[in-house]
Amino acid sequence: MMYVAFLLLIVFTDGASSKKVCSYQDVVDYLNLTTDNGVFKLTRPVLDYKHSTMVELDIILYAILAVIEKTQTFVPFIWVTMMWNNERISWDPAQFCGITHITIPREMLWKPDLFIYEMIQKDDSPHNPYMYVSYDGTITSEDDMKVVSTCKMDVHKFPFDTQRCNITIGSAIHYVNELRLLPSSNSSRATQFSREVMKSQGEWEFLQLSIASYNFTFDDEQWENLIYTFTMKRRPLLHVINFLLPILFFLSLDLASYFIADHRGEKLGFKVTVLLAISVLLLILNDILPSMSNKTPLIATYCIVIFALMLLSLLETILVTYLMEKDSVSQEESRLRDKREKVKIDNCNAASDGEKQHELLPVNNSIQPRESHVLLLILEELKELQKTLNLHLRCRQKVGKSGHWAAKINRAFFIFYVTIVSLFLTLIFIEWNT
Repeated sequence: MMYVAFLLLIVFTDGASSKKVCSYQDVVDYLNLTTDNGVFKLTRPVLDYKHSTMVELDIILYAILAVIEKTQTFVPFIWVTMMWNNERISWDPAQFCGITHITIPREMLWKPDLFIYEMIQKDDSPHNPYMYVSYDGTITSEDDMKVVSTCKMDVHKFPFDTQRCNITIGSAIHYVNELRLLPSSNSSRATQFSREVMKSQGEWEFLQLSIASYNFTFDDEQWENLIYTFTMKRRPLLHVINFLLPILFFLSLDLASYFIADHRGEKLGFKVTVLLAISVLLLILNDILPSMSNKTPLIATYCIVIFALMLLSLLETILVTYLMEKDSVSQEESRLRDKREKVKIDNCNAASDGEKQHELLPVNNSIQPRESHVLLLILEELKELQKTLNLHLRCRQKVGKSGHWAAKINRAFFIFYVTIVSLFLTLIFIEWNT
C-alpha cells in the first residue's frame, strides 16, 4: 500500500513539473533588468571595449508630407528599424518555456546615438515606447518619424522637375572603430518596400530610394554615415492648368488685339488689361519659387520673356497711336490753312467780279441787273463746291497715307512678334523636356 502511494506521488509530481508556467518577468528578473540598473544603459554594451557595435539600419518611406520650394524643406514620414547586439544580455529559451524575445521600455537599455544631419526641427510625433530583446542579445527598435529636413532643390525645370533629397544618419560621438552602420536592405528592396507601404504622395511621384555609405575624417578620427536619397518627380498637371495655360491664353489675346483698329482707344486699354493680368500671375509665381537659386527657373524666364514681349507690343501700339494723332493734328492745321486761303480767294474773286460787273453793265445793256446777279451767284456756288471737293480729296489722301503706313508698321511688328514667340516657346518646351 505504501509502494502504490509512493508511485502516485511521483506521477503527480512529474505532471506538475511538466506544466511549468513562465512569464516575461522571469526573464527580466534573470537578467536583472531594472530602471535603475546602470549596467545596461550607461555604456556601450560590449564586454571588450575593442569590439565594435554593429548597428543595422533600415528606413522605409511611408509618406511624402510636404516639399516646400520656398524654404527648401523636405518633410517625409519614415519607418526606422535599428538592430544591434548587447553582449550583456542572453538566456536559454529552454529554461524559460521557449521564450525567445521580450519587450521592455526603451529607457532601460543603451541605444545608439544616431541623428539626422539635415533635420531642422524636432520630431513631435508619438514614439514607440518599447524595444524587442532577443535571447541572443539582439535589440530591435522600430519607430515612426516625421522628419523636417533641409534639402537643396533644383527648381530650374519647375514644374517639370525631379528632386533628390538626402537623409544622412550618423553617430554623434562614436567613431567608426566603436560603432559601425550597416544597411539592412539594399536600394532596390528599400524602394520596393516603400512603394508597397506608401500611403500619401501629394503632387509628387516617388521614384527611388537609394542607400550609400560614406566615411569622412575629422580631427584625426574617422566617422561613418549612411545616406538615404529620396528621388521624386513632380506631377505638373495642376501647375500647367493654373499657370502655364493662362499665360498662353493671355498671349493669344495679345496677338488677337492686332486686329483691333488703331484709331480707337479700345486696343490700348485691352493691352494694358492683359499686361496687368500677367503681373498678377508673376506675383503668384513669386510666392512659389525660392528667393535664391543656382539657375534661373525656366518658368520665370517663360513669364518674363512673355511679359517683355507684351510690353513691347504695348509700346508699339502707343507709338502708332501717337503718330496717328500727330497726323490728325497736322491734317486739322492744313484744313484750317485751306479754309483761310479759301476765304482770301473768295474775297479776291468777289472784288474782281464786282469790278467786272461794273465794267460790263454799261456796255451790255441787253442783260438785266436781276439776271446778272443770279448768274454771279451760280458762279460763286460752283467755285465753292469745287474748293470743297478739292479739300476733301486732299484730306482723304492724307488719311489714306497715314492709315497705309500704320498698317505696314502693324503688319511688320505682328510678323516679328509671332516669329519671336514661336521660337521662344519651342526652345523653352525643348529645355523642359530634356
